[in-house]
Amino acid sequence: AQYLVESGGGSVQPGGSLRLSCAASTYNQNTYRMGWFRQVPGNERGGVAAIRIRDGTTNYAASVKGRFTISFDHAKNTLYLEMNNLKVEDTAMYYCAAGDGRFASLWHGDYDSWGQGTQVTVSS
Repeated sequence: AQYLVESGGGSVQPGGSLRLSCAASTYNQNTYRMGWFRQVPGNERGGVAAIRIRDGTTNYAASVKGRFTISFDHAKNTLYLEMNNLKVEDTAMYYCAAGDGRFASLWHGDYDSWGQGTQVTVSS
């Protein structure tokens, strides 16, 4: 299992931007995938964006496509989520996740390592 440390959450007005970071302790570049998930109380944790580390293949939830960008810095072992044009409905606890697998999956069951979560609040 990975040790993941997230940062970068906060409060922002609608239309604003935030960047989340997730530092990973180690990973197998050939088999790894990482992702960002979000959850609000009473709802299941849902996939936002995922990336296959080996070649940078990405996958996005329809609700964030065109607004969010996931990326991975190999030199820093750090995953990022750039969030632009934020909406009130983006408000949630955001979690970084990692695991072995061939695809950039948005299903939480495909990941076995999780960060502690960082809160993102979008309100006017």
